[in-house]
Amino acid sequence: MSQPTAPSKGPLLVIFLTVFIDLLGFGMVLPLLPIYGKMFSHDTTGKVPGLLLASFSAAQFLFAPIWGRLSDRYGRRPILMVGLAGSVFSYTAFGQAALAQSLFWLFVARIGAGICGATIPTAQAYIADMTTVENRTKGMALIGAAFGLGFTFGPLLGVAAVWSTDQAASPYPGYLAAALSAVALGLAVFMLPESLHAGSQRATGGWFNAAALSDALSIPSIGLLLLTGFVSLLSFSNFESTLSLFVTEPKGGFELSQTSLYFLYTYIGIVLSAVQGGLVRRLGGRVPDAVLAASGAGITIVGYVLLALSSELRLLWLMFVALTIEVIGFAFLPASLNALLSRRSDPRKQGGIFGINQSAQAMARIAGPVMGNRLFAASETSAAWPFVAAAALMLVALVMVVIAGRRGHDFQTSPEPSP
Repeated sequence: MSQPTAPSKGPLLVIFLTVFIDLLGFGMVLPLLPIYGKMFSHDTTGKVPGLLLASFSAAQFLFAPIWGRLSDRYGRRPILMVGLAGSVFSYTAFGQAALAQSLFWLFVARIGAGICGATIPTAQAYIADMTTVENRTKGMALIGAAFGLGFTFGPLLGVAAVWSTDQAASPYPGYLAAALSAVALGLAVFMLPESLHAGSQRATGGWFNAAALSDALSIPSIGLLLLTGFVSLLSFSNFESTLSLFVTEPKGGFELSQTSLYFLYTYIGIVLSAVQGGLVRRLGGRVPDAVLAASGAGITIVGYVLLALSSELRLLWLMFVALTIEVIGFAFLPASLNALLSRRSDPRKQGGIFGINQSAQAMARIAGPVMGNRLFAASETSAAWPFVAAAALMLVALVMVVIAGRRGHDFQTSPEPSP
C-alpha cells in the first residue's frame, strides 16, 4: 500500500470535527447514566450503574475488531458513517429511556453507544492512511484532542440541557446528543473522502481473519505495544474511576462539592486536550514516539505518587499540582503508542490491529474501575491505595514501552517474521 507523500489537512480536519462532535454527545449523557440507572431500577447497591458502564465496554470489546477488519476490506468512510448513524439511534434511545423511565431502553442506549463507539479505531486507521510516517504522531494526537475537548464541553452541555427542566429525568441531553451525531454524520457523508484509494492493498477474506491478525501480531514489538496500551489504560481507568470519590468523600481529605467536581473534570479535559492538541503535535515527528511514550509514563508516575501524598497530607494545592502533572503525562501516551502501533503494522491490517487495541482498552476500562473501587474501599482512613496501584502499573508500562522501543522497526524495514 502506498503511503501519502504529505498529510492532507482537509480530511484530517473533517475527521477531527466528526469525532469531536460525536464525543460531545457522549460526554453529555455520561454523567447522567449512574443517576438514571439508580433512579429507574431503584437499586441502592450500585450494581446497575456498574453494569451500565460495563455493558458499554463489553460492546466495544466485541465490536472493535469487527469494525476494524471491515474497514480494512470495505473502506474507512462507510464504517464511520454506520457508526455515526448508530449513535443517532443510541442517543435517541437514551432520550426515550428518560421519558419512559425505562431501564431496558437505558441498556439499549448504552450497548448501542458501545457498538457505535467501537468505530474509533477506524478513525485512527483513517488518520494512518492519510499521514506520512513522520507525521503519524501529529495525526494521532488529533483523536486525543477530540476526546479531550469532547469530555470537556460535553458534560457542560449536558448540565445546560437539564438546568431549566423540572423533569426528574430529562430526555433533552439524549436528544441534543442525537442531533450532534446527526451533524457529524452529515460531515462524514458530504465532506469526508475515502482514505483507501483504488491502488490501496485491501484485506482479503471475510469480516474476520484470525490468520491475518496472527501474522500481524507476529511482527516484532506489536504484541508488546498492545500490552503496554492495556496496562497504561488499566492504570488510568483505575485512577479515573475513583477520582470523584477521592475528592468528594471525607477520607480523601478534600470533600469538594458537586459543582466543584464538574469544574474539576472540565479542567482535566482542558489540560488533556491542550497538551495532546498542542505540545504532543509539536513534538511528534521531532522526538521518537517511544521516547514520548516513555516520558509520558514517567511523568504520570510522578503525578500518581503526588496524588497519594496529597491525600495523606490533606493539601488541596498539592492535589491540583499532582492532578495536572498526571494528566499531562498521560496525554503523551495514546498518540505516541498508537503512532508506534501504526508504523510497525502492515498497512493492509491496520484496521484489524487498531480493533484489537480497542478491545484491549475496553478490557482495561472494565477491569480498572473494579480494581480502583475495591482498593478505595480497602481502607477506612486512607484513599491513597488506588494511586499507589496506578503508579505500580504505570511503572510496568514504562518498562514495556522502553523494551518495545528497542525492538522492531517500521513495517517497511521490518525483517520477515520468523515462522
